[in-house]
Amino acid sequence: MLIENEFAVGQPIDKVWRFFDDVPKVAACLPGAELTEDLGDEAYEGRVSVRMGPVALKFGGTAKIASRDDAAKRIVVDAAGADEKGRGQASMIVTARLTSAGGVTRVHVTQDLQVSGAAAQYGRGMIADVTSVLMRDFAANLQRGIDRAERGEEVAGAAPARGFSIGLQATLMALRRVFRRFFLPYPSSPV
Repeated sequence: MLIENEFAVGQPIDKVWRFFDDVPKVAACLPGAELTEDLGDEAYEGRVSVRMGPVALKFGGTAKIASRDDAAKRIVVDAAGADEKGRGQASMIVTARLTSAGGVTRVHVTQDLQVSGAAAQYGRGMIADVTSVLMRDFAANLQRGIDRAERGEEVAGAAPARGFSIGLQATLMALRRVFRRFFLPYPSSPV
């Protein structure tokens, strides 16, 4: 499934791109992510933990920078892992593209995600909503991380991705979608 998100970081594009060069700092901004080992050659081992209601998923796996284009400000990461309790697998190719928009940097993230097992039972809509919540938190953490790095402080790890908060926000997003479908008029199409 293809999931797309976009967010803004209140920093110039060159500063954001330099921060993206430091994978451990970027990973520290992603809720629930933890790098456990630098494998060299831009490959990393780590874990991603997400709790959605009663289900806690912990994926262990690897991520590798597949390509980096400094001129286009585009990076592609290939990641794959398995749930530590053997309840499923996930793989994804994440592409982040940065563009400048008047002193602000727009970050467009595309995730080509394949899941099986327990995570797949939630369906595309819920997974997309949870991803949107995580990307929003990632954007805020990224802004704070760049600010901290600029002051010479250590970039702290993001808070774990917790189920109740994520589940509630994703549910509210789904309810808004349903509300719009049933109660807002369809846009008229030109004839």
